[in-house]
Amino acid sequence: MLEKAISEKDGDVLVDIEVSPNSKNFEISNFNDWRNRIEVRIKQIPQKGKANKEISKEFSKLFNRDVAIFKGEKSSQKTLIFKNSSKEDILVKFQQLLK
Repeated sequence: MLEKAISEKDGDVLVDIEVSPNSKNFEISNFNDWRNRIEVRIKQIPQKGKANKEISKEFSKLFNRDVAIFKGEKSSQKTLIFKNSSKEDILVKFQQLLK
């Protein structure tokens, strides 16, 4: 089902996520079948870009790639862009993280 949240665009990979702020830890928690998004819990509150910075930083560390917010900067539903990546690599990593 994770494939529904991950797509390719011009040599980059787009990943749809749903963010829950103000959590104890940063965590990739689940896949939401209804919204076709990967659920992510973050520590920061959505104020002055702090949440978006945490998301980009943590995903960059986990995946060892440049990651930015592609769409949804002011929304809990966001699309991340993984630069110079393949859909297969990103999908496999998410599958490992969600086990």
